[in-house]
Amino acid sequence: MPVTTSYPGIYIEELPSTSRTIAAAPTSITVFIGYTHPFKTKQFDKPVRIFSFADYEREFGGLYRNVYLDNSVPYAVQQFFLNGGSDAYVIGLKPQLHPPAPESVTPFPKAQASIGTTAVLRALEPTDASSPMTASVSNLDAVENVADITISYGSRVEVFRGVKLVKKAGDAVNSIEVRLAGSSLVELVEAAAYGTYVSTSTPVLFQYAVVPNPSATTFSDGDFLPVFGDGQLLDKVDIFNLMVIPGVAHQTILSHALTFCERKQAFLIVDAPSNYKVKDIVDDPTVLDVIPKSTNGAMYFPYLNSLDPLTGSTIFIPPSGTVAGVFARTDTNRGVWKAPAGLETTLRNVSGVVDDGRMTDKQAGVLNDHSLNAIRTFPGVGSVVFGARTLVANNLSFQQWKYVSVRRMALFIEQTLYRNLGWAIFEPNDVPLWTALRTSVEAFMLSLFRQGAFQGTKPSEAFLVQCDSSTTTQADIDLGRVNLIVGFRPLKPAEFVIVKISQLAGQAQA
Repeated sequence: MPVTTSYPGIYIEELPSTSRTIAAAPTSITVFIGYTHPFKTKQFDKPVRIFSFADYEREFGGLYRNVYLDNSVPYAVQQFFLNGGSDAYVIGLKPQLHPPAPESVTPFPKAQASIGTTAVLRALEPTDASSPMTASVSNLDAVENVADITISYGSRVEVFRGVKLVKKAGDAVNSIEVRLAGSSLVELVEAAAYGTYVSTSTPVLFQYAVVPNPSATTFSDGDFLPVFGDGQLLDKVDIFNLMVIPGVAHQTILSHALTFCERKQAFLIVDAPSNYKVKDIVDDPTVLDVIPKSTNGAMYFPYLNSLDPLTGSTIFIPPSGTVAGVFARTDTNRGVWKAPAGLETTLRNVSGVVDDGRMTDKQAGVLNDHSLNAIRTFPGVGSVVFGARTLVANNLSFQQWKYVSVRRMALFIEQTLYRNLGWAIFEPNDVPLWTALRTSVEAFMLSLFRQGAFQGTKPSEAFLVQCDSSTTTQADIDLGRVNLIVGFRPLKPAEFVIVKISQLAGQAQA
């Protein structure tokens, strides 16, 4: 504020700084969208922020397996954090049974098992023939109506000893209502009384009261599309950078997702359809035409082999969650301007690619020419991401956005400036404002240049920032506009390393 003088001497006045520091936007906050645990998800259809897989298990119930249910999301989130991811949102969709018409859509049921004359347990995990759950009663004291209860589900076992088959009022410590309240596998169906235990020599299998229609599915594009609507909860998330819809290659869903990502300056990681085989793609690359095209997306192939913690067996998982983790790891170690591909992008918790996805160099070349990024396995290296092209790479009209790293670098700059230049709104539109904008952005771009983010040996070759009377005319001022032009020379990945070898003429040979 101005100094008021009253006596001869020295007065100090602090002047406000015209320079503004620009903080870099994050680059790898990832949104996962898809079906989550039908019984343990706390909130469906709402973006929930998580920072570890333990957070996911607490909010969405963790891993599960069932012949009727899609379970791509929990495995994708697990792979994301194992491969370098650290920040994500998850939108869990509620799986419901969609049987053939004219049957109506119904919630996914819980299997049940009886361990007493009127004591019924309900499974809190989706069960089927490949992932059964059993309950057994042992050490039965028929006089006291006390026994041990064992619940088994895959590699998980819960044992409750000395459980009395009475209401809580009859025994506040060992009643079945109190003891089973701590179970993560089952819940007790409340009844007026629980009768007596049924002693069996073999475990009781949890079964559905009404077996789901074998032709039913839980997948419906109508579950996904509302997520991308204007003003919906995801639209109100402050910022995210990547989007993953694991295992989904549905044209309508991907079209809406890509449009949404373009509006939010985000990037979609797409899984190729699970039934694609290398030979089929090489023989007829037009099968890829069903995937919508956008500068804000890239597709990866094939599916991966991984060990299932629930069963200990090998399963096939879509690559998108793993690739998103590689994006995050590369951003942290090298920067968003580095292509998330190459021998350093080793995939963790992966034992290779599916057999139908193994390819030769020539086959990989065909995929690369058609904007399909390959995941390949090399001896002594492991499985790595070996492609870095966007969905529009083979479209001559979009050559400036051919590479994933170039497009993501532009999105990073856009998001950073969008989040940091709000202070300029309603400022006097004249030279002081233009100078402040230009110097702030130049300082930010210079910091990126010093990190090696641009092509060029000096700043004037690497980037351009303009904000003056040539960019903002009097007509713009009259309309309340100030125009800032920012340009940069991106680093493009070296896809093809060519070594030329020749023999020097006239050299003596040993």
